[in-house]
Amino acid sequence: MLKIGITGNIASGKSEVENIISSLGFLVVDLDIVSHELLENDKELKSAIFKEFQTLERKKIANIVFNNKEKLEKLNNIFHPILKKYILNLFNEAASTVFVSGALIYEAGFNNLFDKMIFVDSTYETRLERLMKRNNLTVEEAKIRLEKQNTKFKDKADFIVENDGDIEELKGKIQKILEVL
Repeated sequence: MLKIGITGNIASGKSEVENIISSLGFLVVDLDIVSHELLENDKELKSAIFKEFQTLERKKIANIVFNNKEKLEKLNNIFHPILKKYILNLFNEAASTVFVSGALIYEAGFNNLFDKMIFVDSTYETRLERLMKRNNLTVEEAKIRLEKQNTKFKDKADFIVENDGDIEELKGKIQKILEVL
């Protein structure tokens, strides 16, 4: 079984890459969606998050952690062990190639769980525009989130997908990576 990680900066197009790979019949798991499901269904996690943030509302938590490095670290310390366990269980149950997507794979130290890593990237201007539109943010709010992103991991990936073109161009790039894999 081949274990592939997909990561990249916020609003770089990871979801589009996931959709393309999934449409080709591969299992793709988005850790952001898993985190949301865990937050809704795991009572212990809910309790730990509420204790730390006095809310379970994702937007409020996001505003807190994007403006407070210590709170972000606490959130990651709560979530990362649970997500690592989830990934390892997924690998144990999967019968074939698995793609796992997450923005913080390198930061969490999860990259060592994968055979290969794909980094999705796009220009700052493209990500700013996408983030404002997707999350209904002001320019200032979007810039704060973009500036919190760490791009130093791009060079550690096995494959880099520059995603500033159209969807057909992106499909072609993904197809070439899949052929190599």
